[in-house]
Amino acid sequence: MCPRMTAVDPEPPGLIPPNGPKRSVRNIALRDGVQQSRRSSNADGSSDMSGAASRFLYLTRHGEASPDESALTARGRRQARLLGERLRRFPLSTIYHGPLPRAEQSARLIGDQLDNVPIHVTEAAGDFVPYVPEVAELPPASVDYLVRRLKQIPPEERTQGPELAREALSQFTGPADDDEPRHELVVTHNFLIAWLVRAALDAPNWRWLGLNHCNAALTIIQYAPQRPSSVLTYNDMAHLPEDLRWTGFPLGFITKPAPSSGPQREASESLPAGKSLSRIVAKPLCI
Repeated sequence: MCPRMTAVDPEPPGLIPPNGPKRSVRNIALRDGVQQSRRSSNADGSSDMSGAASRFLYLTRHGEASPDESALTARGRRQARLLGERLRRFPLSTIYHGPLPRAEQSARLIGDQLDNVPIHVTEAAGDFVPYVPEVAELPPASVDYLVRRLKQIPPEERTQGPELAREALSQFTGPADDDEPRHELVVTHNFLIAWLVRAALDAPNWRWLGLNHCNAALTIIQYAPQRPSSVLTYNDMAHLPEDLRWTGFPLGFITKPAPSSGPQREASESLPAGKSLSRIVAKPLCI
């Protein structure tokens, strides 16, 4: 009989303290609003696992956005507020968000539900293509489809995206340097969440493709010292009522989509005029 194994060892304090979270104010070294890490990085930009305490990284995709993506819809604002209410029980120390309006608005609405948690903008939490694989890296069964999609990525995104992806790995991942566990929220976009989950599972670089995340759903990753990273929950929508779930998800995966007047739709195989690949919200590069 195999010995019992748990995904998370009991060394770090639990995500939910027995009597509710006790928030502590920490001095965070900031430069241009972005925390500077003292940890060393691996060759691919990911952080090593030699910190002093666990980091709990909370990831969420912005709330549902308007068709032109300039603002959140009424549904998106409700999603963000409800997520903020859920996060009250966690001892968050910082909220990071990308520079686009839908991420900034979501972060502010979440922060309004919390107790003076500082909010910072960073390009590393933005909307970008994190990695463009070579053909030889892709699985034969889906290589033609993926190559057709990847060819639509503009040249500038092929360079800028991977640079920002390395920065995100360095800034957001790995154990904390502090003496106590660190809890941080990143309000971002579908592609970056997929990239960070892929990294947490030590999956091949191309495997961010096919991971999809709903608006205002919650993913939590734990980085414990000297231990493999653990995906504690992924795409969790328990805080959302049924009519606010599954927005932003590829329609082909949903058997009973909730009624929506938002922008969710089937994306065509061709790239819409004037839009980059990373702006296709309804059908992000899924296999």
